Amino acid sequence: MGMAAESQFHVLAVDDSIIDRKLIERLLRTSSYQVTTVDSGSKALEFLGLRENDKTNPSTPSVSPNNNNQVVEVNLVITDYCMPGMTGYDLLKKIKESSSLRNIPVVIMSSENVPSRISRCLEEGAEEFFLKPVRLSDLNKLKPHMKKTKSKDQKQGTAEKIENSEVLQQHAQQILQNDQKQAPKPQDPQPESESKPQPTIEQQQPSLQQANNNKRKTMEQGLSPETDRTRPRYSGIATVV
Repeated sequence: MGMAAESQFHVLAVDDSIIDRKLIERLLRTSSYQVTTVDSGSKALEFLGLRENDKTNPSTPSVSPNNNNQVVEVNLVITDYCMPGMTGYDLLKKIKESSSLRNIPVVIMSSENVPSRISRCLEEGAEEFFLKPVRLSDLNKLKPHMKKTKSKDQKQGTAEKIENSEVLQQHAQQILQNDQKQAPKPQDPQPESESKPQPTIEQQQPSLQQANNNKRKTMEQGLSPETDRTRPRYSGIATVV
């Protein structure tokens, strides 16, 4: 179980000395780590996807193809301090300056025990500083750093997934709200009095004329001689004044 778990970690070893490079490779493989070795800091940056004079971030951080074109992830970089061209300290700074690579643990090795050099590397972000020759007991200190970084990456990935999910939910709610605003509102039923059309002046004139004719006829009937029929007549009686 332990060896299988450790074999999942990939270490990039950097040393210009072929003897020291072979030694560190053998120790790492004995500890069941996957190992890639390069002989310079510039080649290490190239393997990580960052060129020496390029400050841009690689598109796929800490992931590089191996000889079989299989993608591998770099979990730790262990580098010699004294190298021609780019030193181990310079390589450490390049990695920590990159937002995509800065989470990769870096371990410095040196055959010289210089306190100021050790302090400078640790202040710049190195996890450990080993004195050569590196021993197997030194490599036992690597596993906690790689586990911590891997756990941090997993938590960051989970947090990004949660954040993306929340953003999608907010976007969906916004679309739903916009659809509700654009939907036509149901019209309220109008009162019956308002729904019936009012008669026009032309439609009202015949009714008014008919009413006036009826009124005039009634008045004429009241003044006709037929009304005298109701008065009593007395024949043969004369009134003397």
